[in-house]
Parts: sequence; structure tokens; C-alpha cells
Amino acid sequence: MTPILVFAFFGLMALSVPVAHAMLGGTALALLMDGKPLAVIAQRLYAPTQAFPMLAIPYFILAGSLMMHGKFGEYLVNIARLIVGRFRGGLGQVSILGSVMFGGVSGSAVADASAMGNALIPVQVRDGYPAPFAAAINASSSTVSVLIPPSIPLILYGLVANVSIVDLFVAGILPGLLLAAGMMVMVWYVARRRGLPSAPLPGGFRAFKSQIIFALPALLMPIFIIGTLRFGIATPTEVSVLAVAYALLIGIFFYRDVTPRLIWNALVETGMMTGAVMLIIMASGTIQWILTAEQVPQNLAAFVGTHLTEPWMVLIALNLVMLVVGMFLDLPAAVLLLAPLFVTIGNTIGLDPVQLGLMMVINLSVGLYTPPVGTTLFISMAIARTGIGETSKALLPFYLVAVVTLLAFTFIPALTIY
Repeated sequence: MTPILVFAFFGLMALSVPVAHAMLGGTALALLMDGKPLAVIAQRLYAPTQAFPMLAIPYFILAGSLMMHGKFGEYLVNIARLIVGRFRGGLGQVSILGSVMFGGVSGSAVADASAMGNALIPVQVRDGYPAPFAAAINASSSTVSVLIPPSIPLILYGLVANVSIVDLFVAGILPGLLLAAGMMVMVWYVARRRGLPSAPLPGGFRAFKSQIIFALPALLMPIFIIGTLRFGIATPTEVSVLAVAYALLIGIFFYRDVTPRLIWNALVETGMMTGAVMLIIMASGTIQWILTAEQVPQNLAAFVGTHLTEPWMVLIALNLVMLVVGMFLDLPAAVLLLAPLFVTIGNTIGLDPVQLGLMMVINLSVGLYTPPVGTTLFISMAIARTGIGETSKALLPFYLVAVVTLLAFTFIPALTIY
């Protein structure tokens, strides 16, 4: 069944069928060709939804939506501008630091790319930034959000690979910060060569100090999440519910910008994003059933163990596969499909599953701003009104940063701190 499944899946993808539907179509064809009942699909669609930790996904999305629809985004941009705006390419630096801050709230690169892009790309272009460069900064920096807790891809990996989500959240902080730091250095270097200006906050600290208190609740949210998880006060699912309550209380009593319309918009956005993610999760369950029934993970691990004799060769092969897959599949779908296979392979060389999770998310996040299916790339291009060729060229320095970060976390296990 597996060859039929693979052929049908990629054939449907080539016809621009959505990923989840291509998964279901490929599974149905494989089952029919093998004489299996289609009732298997209904059973496997239902099974993945019964994991209690899965509830963390819609609640974290809702918490981020509630805060991102309010006033706090303006305060975050201002505090980022206060910290890094005085450097060369200040608005580009603000975009990257803002993504780190937004990542601690939304956990979604797509939400980050849309929010930060609409706020900063038009201003950057007016300030003299080439439109492709402004789009490149936004497309690449928004992927920091998938590493900074609460990260939706890390939650998915933890569920599929049976790895502690708390450990993944803690381990994701360092690569997220290092990736952001590398991108900021690269923006400074390019800005210096092109003569792009700094963008200090008018009035500096003296003018903004009265507003810092308004940015603190949003800045404290990731600390609240990690602290609550790390000290065992609550599970990830319970923390996600507390995050929604936190966002509502801060919006009602602190920012005072929560309205019925804001709540409704946040709920609609959460429903749409959760529906898209859950459909992929459910569809991946059907594929995993076929792969497990035919012992594909075990056979693949045996093949790798026979033909790739050195651990470093296995690591290079895993990275190359993930980079290629990330160019064609959305990040959640790629995590759900690859994690069961790669965890089995990783066990053959003693690879820490948390380290593998970081490698996977860093790898696949590069696909978010790589043609032909880069989600944050096309969002940023639409906002900047620029073409794919010139934007891809402007992204080259950021690809270098991502690859260096990836190699560091692949070959230096000590960096995986949790």
C-alpha cells in the first residue's frame, strides 16, 4: 500500500490539492487498491483527536489571537524600537525582535508574518528599504515564532513522538534566540552596506517610560507559560487555558480594549486556524496507520543502519530530507508525517528525541520562506508587492543564518538545554 499512497499523495499535491485532502485521497486509493475497507479512514480520523494534550493547540491559538487583536502590538513594536531601533537597519531589527516577542504570544509563524508585516513593511519601504529586502526580513524572522514557546509545531512533535512538551518548550528558547541574533547581525551588515538608516524611537526612553508598563503583560506571558510548566504547577493543556484567562483579564482590566467584536474575531480566527491544523492531524493518522501496518519505520531504520554506517552521515541525511520536504509541505503536516519515521531512525544512533525535535522544526521552518510553497514568503511578498525572484535573492543571507544555526544544533548536543 505504501508505494500507492506515496504516488497518489504527491500526484494530488502536484495538482494543487490541499495537503490534508491529498493525504485522505492517497490513503483511500491505497486502501481500495489493497482491498481494505474505507471504514479504516473513519476510524483513524477519529483516533488522533482523543489525545487530551491536543486541547492545548486551540487554547494557545485563542490566547494569542486575543492579545494580537488588542493594543499590545503597538506597545511591543515601540519597546522593540526603543531597544534596537538605534542600530543600522533599525526597522529591520525591530521586525526581528518583535517576532521574538510575538512568538511568546502567538506560537504561529503565519500569524506573526501577517501582524508584523502589515505593521512594519510599508514603513520600511517608505524609509528607503528595498521592497524585496523588507519582505525577506519579515518572511524569515517570523519563523522564530515556531521555536519560542508556546510553539504549535513543538506541541505537535511532542504528541507524535511521545516527548515531553515542557522539555521541548524549554529547549526551543535557545535556538529561537540564537536564530534571531544571527538575523539581526545580518540585517545590520546589509543595512551598513546599503546605507539604510537607524530608526530610534522619538523621544527615547524618557518619552516611552510611561508606556513600558503597558508592554510588560505581553512580555511576561512566555515567562508565565514556561514558569508554570517548569515548576509542575500545571500541564501544557491546563496552561493553555490559563493563558486564555490571562489574555482576557489583561485585556479587560489592563488594556481595557476587549469588546464583544474583538472576542468574536479572535474566536473566528482560532476556529479557522484550529480547523486547518486538526484536519491535517486527523488525515495524518490515516497515513500513519498504513506506515505502521507495513512496518515502514522499522524497515527504514534498518536500511539506514545498513547503508549509513556513521552517525554524522545519518544526521546529514535527515537534515537534507527535512529541508526538501519543508519546501513542499506545510510545517504541521511535515512534522506529523516525518516525526514517527525519524524518531525510529534517531534511536538507532542514540539521538536525543528533544534534539531531533529542534532539528526538525528549524529545518521545516526554512521551508516557510522557501519557494515554491513558502507561506510566510508569499504573505510578505503580498504585503511588500514584490516578486518571488528578487525576494528569494534577498533571502540568501537569512538562509545562511538558518543553516549555521541548524548545523550547530545538529552536531553540538550540548546546545539542547532542557
